[in-house]
Order: sequence, then C-alpha cells, then structure tokens
Amino acid sequence: MAQADIGLIGLAVMGQNLVLNMESKEFSVAVYNRTAEKTTGFLEGKGKGKKITGAYSLEELVNAVKKPRKIMLMVKAGKPVDNLIEQLLSCLDKGDIIIDGGNSHFPDTIRRTKKVEAAGLLYIGTGVSGGEEGALKGPSIMPGGSFAAWSHVAPIFQKIAAKVPDGTPCSQWVGADGAGHFVKMVHNGIEYGDMQLICEAYYIMKHGLGLENEEMHKIFSNWNQGELNSYLVEITADILGKTDKETGKPMVEMILDTAGQKGTGKWTSQAALDLGVPTLTITEAVFARCLSAVKEERVAAAKILSGPDGVYRGDKEKFIEAIRKALYASKICSYAQGFALMREAAKEYGWELNFGDIALLWRSGCIIRAQFLERIKEAFTGQPELANLLLAPYFQEAVEDAQEDWRLVVSAAAKLGLPAPAFSSALAYFDGYRRSRLPANLLQAQRDYFGAHTYKRIDRPGTFHTEWLAPGKEVTSDPVD
Repeated sequence: MAQADIGLIGLAVMGQNLVLNMESKEFSVAVYNRTAEKTTGFLEGKGKGKKITGAYSLEELVNAVKKPRKIMLMVKAGKPVDNLIEQLLSCLDKGDIIIDGGNSHFPDTIRRTKKVEAAGLLYIGTGVSGGEEGALKGPSIMPGGSFAAWSHVAPIFQKIAAKVPDGTPCSQWVGADGAGHFVKMVHNGIEYGDMQLICEAYYIMKHGLGLENEEMHKIFSNWNQGELNSYLVEITADILGKTDKETGKPMVEMILDTAGQKGTGKWTSQAALDLGVPTLTITEAVFARCLSAVKEERVAAAKILSGPDGVYRGDKEKFIEAIRKALYASKICSYAQGFALMREAAKEYGWELNFGDIALLWRSGCIIRAQFLERIKEAFTGQPELANLLLAPYFQEAVEDAQEDWRLVVSAAAKLGLPAPAFSSALAYFDGYRRSRLPANLLQAQRDYFGAHTYKRIDRPGTFHTEWLAPGKEVTSDPVD
C-alpha cells in the first residue's frame, strides 16, 4: 500500500473535517485516535471509500506516512500535546515534522520547538481558524516554528486553506517558534472584541430603542452589505432571524445570557499586560464574559440596585446609523490594539512578522474574516513600519467620520443605564492615544510621594525625587546618561 502524504492524530470534528478537506484536495491521509472505536467509526462513516488509512498505534501511523513524515496533532492543548510529542520522538526519524494544530499557548510552542529541534526533528505550531465548517471547506492557517519544515507542508496547507478573491491562500509562514500560535491567539482576542461590540450594538438597539428581533435581523443584514461586511455580522443577522420551533419566540431570547470562553482571549490580555500594550477593548470583552457568568448574582442584584431604564427619545433612524458608525470605529480600535500587541511581541521574541500578510491570512476562512481586512493589508503594505492602524489615512478618516456618532452612542448608553464596555473602552483608547499629555504626571507624583519611585522631568534629563513634606529640600536629582 502506498504511504500517505500526511498523518493526523485526533479525530474530533475539527480533526475529521481537516482530513476530509485534505483528501478532497487529492492528498492521502493516515489517521489515528487514542480511542480505536473513533478511528473505526470514521473510516466506516465519513471516511469510507476515500484515500484515508486507519492506524491503531502511533508506530503504525508513523510507518504509514512517507518521509519526511508530517504528523499533525489535533488534540486538546496542554499535557496531551506534550505526551504525544514524547511518544512521537521515539518513533520518528531526524528530519520528520510534528505539527500542533490545536489552540496551544505560544510559550508552550516556543518550548516545544526547542525540544523537538534539539532531537533533530522539525516542529510547527499552527493556528487553525474557521471552526468546523472552515476545517472542511477551507480554514485560515497560521504556521510558525521550524522554517525548514515550511516547504514540506506548504503544498498541503496552501491547497486546503481558504482563498481570497484573487486566489491567494490564507496560509503563509508567520515566523519562528511560537509566532503562529501567538498570531492565532491575537486573532481570538480580536474575535472576543468583535463579538462583544456586536452584542452591545444589539443590546442598545433592543433595550435603548425597543427594536424587535426581526427589525434587527434586517439591520444587521443591511450592515453586512457595506463596510461592516464580515462573517460575525452575517451570522448575527442569521441568529436574529431564527425562531424557536417549540415556543415560537426568537431563538436568541431562549438562550441563557452566560457566555463561555476557552481561554485564548484571556491569554491575549495576559500577553498584553506582560508586554505593556493597552488592549482595552479586547480585555473588556473578556471581562464582559466573566460578568455574564455570575448570572445568579446579577439576578439578585437586579432586585436591589437601581439605575436608569429608559428608551432613547431622539430620531430612531439616525441613532441606528450612529450605532453602525460606532461599531465600525470601535472595531477599528480593537484591531489596532491587536496589531499593536503583535508588533511589540515581534520585538520581544525576535519574530519578523509581516502584518500585511497576517491581515490577508484573516481575509477568508477564519472567524474574524471581514471586508476591511483588505484595508489593513493596504495600510501595512504602504507603511510596513506603521505604529498603529489609527494613523493610516483610511482608518484615520473613518474614525474621524464616526466620532460624533460614536460619542453619542457611548453617552446615550451611559444615560440609559445600558452597559457598553467595549464601545466605551474603544473610545477611551482612541481618546487616550490621540492625547499628547495624559494624567500620568499626577500618577507618577503619587508614586513618588508614597514610595519614592522617582520621576522624569519635561525640562531636563535625569531621574528625580521630591521630598514632598520637606520645605527647602524639595527636589533631589540623579541625572542619568
């Protein structure tokens, strides 16, 4: 029997769909799952009659794949990945390639790359986005790790990946060691922000304007025809148009308002804190999910705490348009924060990230795919060293055009008692970034007052400390080179 082009471990839905995708693109695949019944079920079900070989041990899987062997792991992140790597290192030969296609934390990928390369093998940590449908029909694939492995996996990855309109595959080499998983992590962080912003737009229209779901279904469908065109806006329109067959009520209203999360948004916020990058909107989106999770406390608090609970009295159509503009401007800020985080990570970890290519990776196939990613690609192509998306002419003009409406929506939400943390934080990020002077001067003075933490002056170099309660001995300085 001819050996397979690639082996895959882990036959949950994502793994199965990737295998079917590969096979449909004329690649032969060997598969293995820790539970033998899963392998048999797949081979006798969706994989029946296809160029898919079943293996019932890791040794059998390895022997079924042509050299240099490419073994892709689609298993739960964490210890299961480490366990499989240990087992595979004893089965594989030098030059073979291990690919982790799960949502691994990037520091783990950095560590694993070093370990696998030290053993004479190659390692790829690749983000795969697009959900079950994307895995089957064409995901966004973000590989990083051992660059020598790229030429071996590129023909497979680029053929199974989603394509932008001109045919360019949404799979390009991202960078060394953990770069691929870092970029996927930031993708997910932006996804958190995007989803929360859309949810706040829905919430303001529902409670601030009293709109019915069918009206909002039409609004989101209309928005999806313009600059907000994106997968998340598209599915929001679909969701709002769905009726629960059992009750006859809108399906979304029958869903408990407690949001789950798998941790990648939190990782993004933690990385931002570690690197000192302000990701206000992404982090507020994580906290919004945390707040939603304390449902019982909120139900109890609703009976005790009071606040505004009115309806917007201005022009309804103008306010809906204001929400659209606020959503677009806030979305720009969320992406700006994500790209700023990647820029700082590139400096910290020595990654040569191409931000235009990364935008292109997200243009199709992934969850945050959106029309305006073309604009991001153009911005970084024109200015590779662009410090922040807000400084690119297109985005500068877009936010300027939205400013008045953006501020109206944030202030109206506050007056109506409607929580809009993502909208508010995005505006705060914009206002903070555009100010040449912030109140951190007072903050630094406070730090110096209670802890002698010192400060810098605006009129001369050096490090200074004031003895705030000692008249006549106000300032001491320790000039620095």
